[in-house]
Amino acid sequence: MSRERLPMRKIRDVLRLHADKLSKRQIAVSLRLGRTAVGDYIKRATRAGLSWPLPAGLGDEDLERLLFPALRVRSPDRRPCPDWPALHRELRKPGVTLSLLWEEYRALHPEGYGYSRFCDLYRAWRGTLNLTMRQAHLAGEKMFVDYAGATAEVIDPLTGEIHQAQVFVAALGASSYSYAEATWTQSLPDWIASHCRAFAFFGGVPAQVVPDNLKSGVVKACLYDPEINRTFADMASHYATAIVPARPRKPRDKAKVEVAVQVVERWILARLRNRRFFSLAELNQAMAALLDDLNRRVTRHLGASRRQLFEELDRPALKPLPAEPYEYAEWKQRKAGLDYHVEVAKHYYSVPHALAKHKLWARITDKSVEVFHKGKRVACHLRAPGNRRHTTIPEHMPSSHRRYAGWTHERICNQASTTGPNTAALVQIILKSKPHPEQGFRSCVGILRLAKAHDAPRLEAACERALEIGARSYSSVASILKNNLDRRRPGQSAKGTTDHRPAIDHANIRGSGYFH
Repeated sequence: MSRERLPMRKIRDVLRLHADKLSKRQIAVSLRLGRTAVGDYIKRATRAGLSWPLPAGLGDEDLERLLFPALRVRSPDRRPCPDWPALHRELRKPGVTLSLLWEEYRALHPEGYGYSRFCDLYRAWRGTLNLTMRQAHLAGEKMFVDYAGATAEVIDPLTGEIHQAQVFVAALGASSYSYAEATWTQSLPDWIASHCRAFAFFGGVPAQVVPDNLKSGVVKACLYDPEINRTFADMASHYATAIVPARPRKPRDKAKVEVAVQVVERWILARLRNRRFFSLAELNQAMAALLDDLNRRVTRHLGASRRQLFEELDRPALKPLPAEPYEYAEWKQRKAGLDYHVEVAKHYYSVPHALAKHKLWARITDKSVEVFHKGKRVACHLRAPGNRRHTTIPEHMPSSHRRYAGWTHERICNQASTTGPNTAALVQIILKSKPHPEQGFRSCVGILRLAKAHDAPRLEAACERALEIGARSYSSVASILKNNLDRRRPGQSAKGTTDHRPAIDHANIRGSGYFH
């Protein structure tokens, strides 16, 4: 706050007492002023060439004008001002610096600002933008992805049930050009499919994809070494991009998509809140029309639309799309059994016999199953239905019956013989019933291991009962033991009496002969 100026009579008294050889302290005490103020008035009088007594006829207005001359008003800066929004957009291009932009500016305006002043003015202008705009995003470098917190309602036309559709949002770093769509879930298949459609919408692929730590994409969130889902990483490899998750609990790492989510919720979902949709396709069609309007809307600060910035910045810098879109494939880790087969969706697929008991990765699509060991594909099969059967490639079979961890055809038969003749007979039947005897190893070993939970006589009796009723699997023998059916004969009731009639006599009841 500025100090109030003293009346001129008081200043005259200061000059008079100073002429009388009084000190500044004495003058200050006499006139009840501060010593600093007294010294300031004396200095002003000296600079103005005034001394006591003052010239005759010098009025208060003239004295004030001499002691307090008006400040010189600087002439307005007429140097040309750079186009800051255009320069800000140029800085997002790879290799462009403030020094280069200043040199181009001075080439057009030799009388323009110096480099230091140029940088100060740019930083002052940049400070007027939103905080999220201050991050430096190079063209084509990053695509930020996330799900909106809000959902969209879709009504089942048959039942009238209301389903909540999830909203996927992607935004490019340099231009903020945005993509949004609705999916039923946030599960891995929908997550991957949304990325593929986003790449197609942008017409290219950025160098990096920055997701949140959603479980569908990031198995384990970690500041230093996050674990990416294998299918998500496989998709990134197909599109030649990199997955760089945002740091846990650091929303500013993905501020671009946070703002994009907010804009989508306000400019798209809010406008659709009173409309009713009866299919996901109908909802996405309405969202696409509003999304186009959103991307064409001119932003307040930069004076250009997201679409214009995209065409100028991001589109030329994006990598081209691959020739074929990514085919969704789920990765699962499996361990090959003694019969050198891996189980995928209740079906067994062979791998080279040397990989028995090894941990392998299976890549599963709608049409095929590929098996990998240490990054190398070791088997490829057509996808088969989950019928608990085997698909075996002859080349995967060993040349002899010698198998892994000491299990051989002979060993299985010998161990079954030590249990009893019925067990040996059942094992032989199972091995002979398979196209390749090794496919029966799993069932036979399981049957023999039942002797650990039950004694050998009971296992022998259970195998006898299985032979009588025509059962040929491990699960059948285990069921016989579990229900104590090995303790009674076929047709024998729980009381021990024999009844040769079926439990229920009806024309639609299948007899035991049906299963032979």
